[in-house]
Amino acid sequence: MPDRARELIALEERYGAHTYRPLDVVVERAEGVWLWDVNGRRYLDCVSAYSALNHGHAHPRIRAALVEQSQRLSLTSRAMYNDQLPLLLERLSSVTGYESALPMNTGVEAVETAIKLARRWGYEVKNIPADRAEIVVFDNNFHGRTITAISASSTEQYRSGFGPLLPGFVFVPFGDLGALERALSPRTCAVLIEPIQGEGGVVVPPEGFLADAARVCREHNVLFVADEIQTGLGRTGDLFACDHERVRPDILIVGKALGGGYYPVSAVLASRALMELFGAGDHGSTFGGNPLAAAVARTALDVTVEEDLPGRARSAGETILSGLRAMPSPRIKEVRGRGLLIGVELDMPARTLADALLARGIVAKDTHERVLRIAPPLVIDNEATALLLDRFADAILVPA
Repeated sequence: MPDRARELIALEERYGAHTYRPLDVVVERAEGVWLWDVNGRRYLDCVSAYSALNHGHAHPRIRAALVEQSQRLSLTSRAMYNDQLPLLLERLSSVTGYESALPMNTGVEAVETAIKLARRWGYEVKNIPADRAEIVVFDNNFHGRTITAISASSTEQYRSGFGPLLPGFVFVPFGDLGALERALSPRTCAVLIEPIQGEGGVVVPPEGFLADAARVCREHNVLFVADEIQTGLGRTGDLFACDHERVRPDILIVGKALGGGYYPVSAVLASRALMELFGAGDHGSTFGGNPLAAAVARTALDVTVEEDLPGRARSAGETILSGLRAMPSPRIKEVRGRGLLIGVELDMPARTLADALLARGIVAKDTHERVLRIAPPLVIDNEATALLLDRFADAILVPA
């Protein structure tokens, strides 16, 4: 590795908290699906900031919206109205069909918001006894790393050393409808689910599971809450992953790509009746719904729809999935996913393959030790898709 990259990595290691294990590349600029490191070498980005870059790097329309709004008004807090938030709320409603939205900043903040809303509904509408509400969650999930989110996680690494954790979460196996139904009780206010478990290794539930789970929730008077922070806004080939089974969650959580790769924006979407369970002072954020975020997010939504990013993800995803599945390597145990959220399960450490791909100009990240996640921006074209498959076929030959 050249000296400049080593110097920068050493500075980060010296002054930063060691909460990540990055790939050995130092990026200084990017455009579309391409990254360039500090030495000018080009790479194909197959990480996409975990779906925050669905639109690609430096999308010109979103960049223009950011620059224009930053020169007018960036922040007011919600102590007053601004001229951009109403336009974002209207656009969220027209694109998603939900009556009401509450914008936040990060994905995990939106998860916290949804949990609070579900619990409030449980107490005020379902009449669950005070402080007894339960939310059913799934093994192997990832909803973030706040204390609430890790309390809802079954992954020991996320939980260990951070207790006492919060009560009120009931765990069931992902994709097990019988276990889900048995876990529901009069105290259950919600089921919280990722339609596809991304961080958990790109785990796709059995066909029909989402629709059946939503039906069971309706039958038991339980809210169906979908965390589409990583799967939403086109990533899986539909606008939302729940659309694949024509499921409409009671509460929908969005984030990542909503910021267009430029700004952290998230939101909770629900009916007007549900959202009105929140009153003034019940929830909020100084930066949530700020005018800069609103202008960026509205433009990101426009680009998603007008450039048909879901359709592009569906087409490119089919090509990549079929190409990977056709590779005869014994190293590949399974290729799974939908759209451009793809996981390759291996019989060797996935980091070994990630490093081999990096040496060949492809940036892809390992998860859960033996799964390599492939998730390029949705604007990837045929030439870049062919390059990815060619380089992957070469890299998979590297010894474990």
